Amino acid sequence: MRFRITILLCFISLLGYSQDTTCLKVHFLYGSKPLKKHKHTEKKWFGGVLGGHVGIEGDSDKIVNFGPSGRFHLFSRKDNRHSMYAIHSFDNFYAILGGKPDSMKKAIVYIPVTPQQKARFDSIATAYLQHTPYDYAFFGMRCSAAAYDILGQLGIVTNYRHSRIYKKIFYPKKLRRILLRKASENNWLIVKHDGSRKRKWEKD
Repeated sequence: MRFRITILLCFISLLGYSQDTTCLKVHFLYGSKPLKKHKHTEKKWFGGVLGGHVGIEGDSDKIVNFGPSGRFHLFSRKDNRHSMYAIHSFDNFYAILGGKPDSMKKAIVYIPVTPQQKARFDSIATAYLQHTPYDYAFFGMRCSAAAYDILGQLGIVTNYRHSRIYKKIFYPKKLRRILLRKASENNWLIVKHDGSRKRKWEKD
């Protein structure tokens, strides 16, 4: 399988990513569906080609992400939240929909942050892991909207109310496009990995 690294930095800029540089890594697992000839061996995923998953890594091998817990709600319920924030390792995050982590199509966006932004991220993550701030619902907050919520509080993207976020960031590709554009504008590092040829993957 081809491992492809896309570097949106010139050589001098790349030297700026030293061990002292703090980055948040936004992980994107692309949506997909089995190819017809592999439909008996490959699993269907929630959302199909427009599905996938998103999480934010603040510390090594600890990816903070949002998902359902309990019965799936069509519409959000404030008084009966079936949701949770969790921390997954790299391998567990990319296996969350099934399959082997190294067979997944993925993109990782490295976002340089200040110590203040990193501390703010840690504070938000701690609070959200202890008490989920919203329900998980089809017409409500899901993984991509939740990631946008955190990035908005850090000033990385425009901050909106939750009711606007989930309408604007309805599935992961919406957030991925925003961050890939910002990466191009700000010379952020992007790492991409092609997925298994047994599946049809969504495109950027």
